[in-house]
Amino acid sequence: MEPRKLYRLEEGKMLCGVCAGLADYLNLDVTVIRLLAVLATLCSSGIGLIFYIAAAIIMPLKQV
Repeated sequence: MEPRKLYRLEEGKMLCGVCAGLADYLNLDVTVIRLLAVLATLCSSGIGLIFYIAAAIIMPLKQV
């Protein structure tokens, strides 16, 4: 069995595809991941936004 990898996704993305890729990797609905990202940004003085930007830079884009 091939190990799963975490990618940003073009399909279903709103900004950079980080939440769509994370939802695909965790097999969750993308709306749940997006809500958690917004809550992390609002409740933690913006640290969620910093993590999102870092993930957008670090995570490779999945080539279809």
